[in-house]
Amino acid sequence: MFAVLGEAVVDLAPAGRDGLFAAHPGGSPLNVAVGLARLGRRTAMLARFSRTALGRRLRDHAATNGVDLDAAVYDDRPATLAVVSVGDTGAADYDFHLDGTADWHWTPEELATLPAGTRVLHTGSLAALLPPGADLVADLLAREYAAGRVLVSLDPNVRPAMLADPVAARRRLLALARHAHLVKASDEDLAWLFPGEPVPTAARRLGEEGVRLVVVTRGAAGSYARTATVEAHHPARRVTVVDTVGAGDAFTAGLLDALASAGAVTPGALDGLTAGQLTAVLDRATTVAALTCTRAGADPPHRDDLP
Repeated sequence: MFAVLGEAVVDLAPAGRDGLFAAHPGGSPLNVAVGLARLGRRTAMLARFSRTALGRRLRDHAATNGVDLDAAVYDDRPATLAVVSVGDTGAADYDFHLDGTADWHWTPEELATLPAGTRVLHTGSLAALLPPGADLVADLLAREYAAGRVLVSLDPNVRPAMLADPVAARRRLLALARHAHLVKASDEDLAWLFPGEPVPTAARRLGEEGVRLVVVTRGAAGSYARTATVEAHHPARRVTVVDTVGAGDAFTAGLLDALASAGAVTPGALDGLTAGQLTAVLDRATTVAALTCTRAGADPPHRDDLP
């Protein structure tokens, strides 16, 4: 069982004609949960869904894709919105509307326990940083890390424009990393966390904080991974890009799926990964992300879609 904690967001994306937008389910944690479920992994989501029409659409999207919502919470506040802009290369930018929305208002009771059978807890993105719920998310990660029952996975997915205090946000993310066995980040995330540091150096610094496996996506430059003893590089897969919406989240889902297939979803198993196994894991994650880039929006592949 994978448990994914975090926000579910409505992406308002250009609909093909000037001035028109289409509403699509999104948000990094929701995308990861759906990606894992489509790959055939039992996946539960801890999310706070709005009871509004848009919130019901997000909930229905998760449920239709086989995500277990028994641990989800329902709230009268509105759903979070992200207005998406897609550039000429397919790269996406986001303008978030966050104030007063349902995603961030966790209570201690709502995060008191994980779904039964959870072996991997994944979180990150805005839910790990935005008040008032971010402190409770951090407490859950620290508690589960100390208990040693589950593998803790973190994707910073930094949105600098959304952070009122970047210095405090860096401190918070580094504190979260100390309670994560696996950190998957983009090269842009690492450049924000460790300004001026090359990717291998920044990844090593996360390792010095106690992270067992650091995986970095680098766009057209491919991906990179390192443990305390081995490292691996993998090239990007050449595809015709429609857009990059959800590509990083699809990579995360592919990464977690590949680690599960390798029997490496315990901290000790991460330590024992060989360079060849790391390369194979990166290959699977790259394939899942590349297929997502050939489709409009956050639309990760099903297992039957994989070569």
